[in-house]
Amino acid sequence: MADRLDPTSIAALGDELFEALRARRTVAPLSERHAGITIDDAYHISLHMLRRRERQGERVTGKKIGVTSRAVQEMLDVHQPDFGFLTDAMHHPCGATVSLSAAGLIQPRAEGEIAFLLKADLQGPGVTREQVLDATEWVAPCFEIVDSRIDDWKIRIQDTVADNASCGIFVVGDTHTDPRALDLAAVPMQLWRDGTPAGSGLGSAVQGHPAEAVAWLANTLGRFGIPLRRGELILSGALAPLVPAAAGHHFTMEIEGLGACSVAFTE
Repeated sequence: MADRLDPTSIAALGDELFEALRARRTVAPLSERHAGITIDDAYHISLHMLRRRERQGERVTGKKIGVTSRAVQEMLDVHQPDFGFLTDAMHHPCGATVSLSAAGLIQPRAEGEIAFLLKADLQGPGVTREQVLDATEWVAPCFEIVDSRIDDWKIRIQDTVADNASCGIFVVGDTHTDPRALDLAAVPMQLWRDGTPAGSGLGSAVQGHPAEAVAWLANTLGRFGIPLRRGELILSGALAPLVPAAAGHHFTMEIEGLGACSVAFTE
């Protein structure tokens, strides 16, 4: 599909989102200002934003798929998955206390999911769930703290793709498990905020099986000539609805058979 936005407009929108990230402010939805914007346009906007981050020293360490579960799709009124990039600057250790201001977070929400570390490249099209499992070194519980540079999370699919799939930061649990050691579709997750239950779900909430979501990502990025690389971390999507996060909150989550993960926030 040909881009409907010209390169100058794509660069300008990528710069706008990058500056919003650095200034911790939001912008009006791109989809409202550019009625003809396509997902291809949005992806190229996100690449421009990523290049700005790389020029400041960030390094791509993985990729993410989001808006994979029905619960999250209904919450955000976005009805297909999105995709984006992870960098080393987004990664925080399990148990970390994260400064919202230092991390550049604006309107964060926490989601619990399963992370995949790859031991082999995956290049779409045609990648299957079984190929994903064969290419995975380990899986682990993970918090992704999603965030949006779009006003009040008023996003369509083009807005979230352009905004690097609304990615903020991520935290990966310290327990690493063979992906074939258990049925990832059947594993239950429980999430707590400040000790109070805040969400639960099964691995099957993510496109029926988390490895199906990773396969979808490999095949979708394959259209752009982008592989999933050996050594990359892939976030497979939320198992339960997103939970708002703010300074003073402490989140913990556990996925049966995979272990636990935690993160806290200060201003």
